[in-house]
Amino acid sequence: MESQKAGVSHYNDTVVRQFSIMAVVWGVVGMLVGVIIAAQLTWPELNFGIPWLSYGRLRPLHTNAVIFAFGGCGLFATSYYVVQRTCQTRLFCGPLAAFTFWGWQLVIVAAAISLPLGYTSGKEYAELEWPIDILIALVWVAYAIVFFGTVGMRKVKHIYVANWFFGAFILAVALLHIVNSAAIPAGWMKSYSAYAGVQDAMVQWWYGHNAVGFFLTTGFLGMMYYFVPKQAGRPVYSYRLSIVHFWALIFTYMWAGPHHLHYTALPDWTQSVGMVFSLILLAPSWGGMINGMMTLSGAWHKLRDDPVLRFLIVSLSFYGMSTFEGPMMSIKTVNALSHYTDWTVGHVHAGALGWVGLITMGSLYYLVPRLFGRGDKMYSTKAIELHFWMSTIGIVLYIAAMWIAGVMQGLMWRAVNPDGTLTYTFVESVKATYPFYAIRLVGGLLYLGGMVIMAWNVWMTAISGRSVQVSIPAAQTAHA
Repeated sequence: MESQKAGVSHYNDTVVRQFSIMAVVWGVVGMLVGVIIAAQLTWPELNFGIPWLSYGRLRPLHTNAVIFAFGGCGLFATSYYVVQRTCQTRLFCGPLAAFTFWGWQLVIVAAAISLPLGYTSGKEYAELEWPIDILIALVWVAYAIVFFGTVGMRKVKHIYVANWFFGAFILAVALLHIVNSAAIPAGWMKSYSAYAGVQDAMVQWWYGHNAVGFFLTTGFLGMMYYFVPKQAGRPVYSYRLSIVHFWALIFTYMWAGPHHLHYTALPDWTQSVGMVFSLILLAPSWGGMINGMMTLSGAWHKLRDDPVLRFLIVSLSFYGMSTFEGPMMSIKTVNALSHYTDWTVGHVHAGALGWVGLITMGSLYYLVPRLFGRGDKMYSTKAIELHFWMSTIGIVLYIAAMWIAGVMQGLMWRAVNPDGTLTYTFVESVKATYPFYAIRLVGGLLYLGGMVIMAWNVWMTAISGRSVQVSIPAAQTAHA
């Protein structure tokens, strides 16, 4: 742990503690809503005829809660923690950092109220209406000022690679959100997109895929580049690879969005550009995965005894798997089978539950004991172990069920009789999918159960520890 000296300024960890706790809280809430809608797909009567509980309203609540509430709070917490340690300086403009916390919680609460009431723009991952969009933009600008202000005041010449990824994520998400959310208000909670037709679809999936590429990948790679070396006690495998990986990733991702619009009114050449860049994307994605995995060279034995390190490393295996699957699914001939099926749902959750979920949980397990004065030990290591296995088994059940269901759906939908008529009705494909929806629900329940165990463990760690102020060391290595 960092040395403490009298008379030196302290890191601002109050906002880190706040975001860390709320990441866990919103994780439980978001995953609970996910389990509810998975149950509704298994037993549709479970919406009880109540409009606010219908699948169409709860599904965007689930995606927003898991991505922006759980994932977002995790990113705020880790980026604020990492930028202070690697720059050896206190967060720039403390009151603005506090505003990002309270502003972001207000965004989340506004989403939790407005989405079940049916207020939506109808854009995936950007459903929130224009007043909330404006608040998001204000919070995000404040976030950029705090983060880049801290980097600008750094006490070391070097900018550690994790900050490159956090910085790129902040800038790209600002650009994506502001361009895609451009709208003409037509009432307090009603607006019309500034774009129309296929242009609107193109802008939306430029945003939608890059929300995955920057919010759900680049930001979390920032976590990986700090917490994997710290927990493993090893330097990053290749600093040169991290820089090549960074520039290749942020250049390539921006062009991949059209693969969501294969076989639509989007011009064919645009679809092909999206496919080609998606295939190229495999290289930088696997560059990051390999760099994280190889950081464990000479320390693989630590996985036996360290469940936190297991979270971090297994998340990288899911990252590698889903970033192989994504480019493959962008190939037009594969997409002809996979599009609109549950294979896509399986792919998304391999990345969301396996990569984003596990890396966030591992990073929080590193942070929480240090933030609450328990050194490097959570209240219960056994609970972390149990959480790891529940999560991993839950993910495997979930994605295997969706892969099988998706391929089956695609094959049933395109099967034709010798006379050219369809072999199966759509209802028959739904009936055949039913058992896999039940398995998906079991996987989701396991994953949610693990998150509840984490919430208990974090709570016990927080109340049994003592809140600490950590001194800024006089001199350390850049990623200390």
